[in-house]
Amino acid sequence: MARKCFYSFHYKPDNWRVSKIRNIGAIEGNKPASDNDWETITKSGDKEIKEWIAGQMKGRTCTIVLAGANTANRKWINYEIVKSWDDGKGVLVIFIHNLTDRNGNQCSKGSNPLYYITHGLSKKRLSTIAKAYDPPRTTSKGVYNYIEENIEDWIEEAIQIRKAN
Repeated sequence: MARKCFYSFHYKPDNWRVSKIRNIGAIEGNKPASDNDWETITKSGDKEIKEWIAGQMKGRTCTIVLAGANTANRKWINYEIVKSWDDGKGVLVIFIHNLTDRNGNQCSKGSNPLYYITHGLSKKRLSTIAKAYDPPRTTSKGVYNYIEENIEDWIEEAIQIRKAN
């Protein structure tokens, strides 16, 4: 059974890399916004953005943060992580810096987005609870294959981690 997942990512630089991950048949993802849709949504204001995100997350069991060079600590990425966690969804990060963009370029590895989020009264960093995966391959094809081979297990583990916390 394919899990329904929400994808969180930095749109402009990473949408090409993200589209590769979306093509993995093990998961059902939320419909991506087009450039025009995203511009319209972001110009509408914070309330409308939050409503759009909530609508996109509805019925999802896990949020997958696809982390490129500049994904970590962005306002809406942080919001999506916190909302997912607070709503009881599994949360995981997959670093996608070694996947190529439309021009065949890889990017540098960014920081772990979970590091910037704290949880509970102890203000424990979410990076100490939820997992981030950095595929141990250097070619785009190798990274894609590694993600494809492991993503279902990562999702199930993220859901179990959330249930336990």
